[in-house]
Amino acid sequence: MDNLQIAQIRSFSRAVTRRVGALDESYLRRGRPLGEARLLFEIGPEGAGLGALRSRLGLDSGYLSRMLRSLEAQGLVSVEKLDGDARSRRAMLTEKGRAEHAAYDALSDELANSILEPLSAVARDRLVAAMADVERLLAAASITVGEEAADTEEARQCLAQYFDELAERFEEGFDPGKGNTATGDDFIPPQGSFVIARLDGNPVGCGALRLIDSETAEIKRMWVAPSARGLGVASRMLRKLEAIAASFGAKTVCLDTNRSLKEAQSLYRREGYAEIARFNDNPYADHWFSKRL
Repeated sequence: MDNLQIAQIRSFSRAVTRRVGALDESYLRRGRPLGEARLLFEIGPEGAGLGALRSRLGLDSGYLSRMLRSLEAQGLVSVEKLDGDARSRRAMLTEKGRAEHAAYDALSDELANSILEPLSAVARDRLVAAMADVERLLAAASITVGEEAADTEEARQCLAQYFDELAERFEEGFDPGKGNTATGDDFIPPQGSFVIARLDGNPVGCGALRLIDSETAEIKRMWVAPSARGLGVASRMLRKLEAIAASFGAKTVCLDTNRSLKEAQSLYRREGYAEIARFNDNPYADHWFSKRL
């Protein structure tokens, strides 16, 4: 990162906030600031859990509660406890709130049209394409990769999706119990680790690591959700697992993959892995790789 890059990001942020009216006390002339308007939009006609709203908007509990109280006082939102779980709550739009949501929707379309209308057709296409690129790159920059327990519900969901995809893509299908010698216990520090990649708090990938001897670690269970592919998630998880392996004292990391997973093979080669001879009896493996740390 250099000073010119940082200056451009700051300039872009100032231009966008001014042009979309983010600084207005009454966003889109509806009598409330952008934060409350955005929260109203995110709750939407179907409602939303408070935990999901916190993750989606990156808000702390206190600030979210204050905005919800304000919207409740305006008669736009009600907050209800979920049946069977007194700790979980869900925000719902009232009839007045749904009307306000529809008004914001229409005004947001007007704002978008006001940005596009002065431009030529070519310039409109360029602007929309650039916005799509910026949105995707911002998503990539928002992804976090961290160590988590391998036995949580979210970890199990990631692994279930991983196994389902292997069963669909492998020519011979995939049975998790066949040739699978790694268990959740193998992924507990200091003998192993499990990482989850998250976007807006939601799991979008996972990977695991286990020591197979004092100087060698094996990387397993590398998976990225289809919606997050192309954002560099796999590379970031791989590097995170390599750093963890090094912290365990490993000098080498190794892994295997199936011939059907061409993108995985390309990733490993791009990240400095060299193809080696078979080192395990995994019946689904066709390629084996290693890398010196």
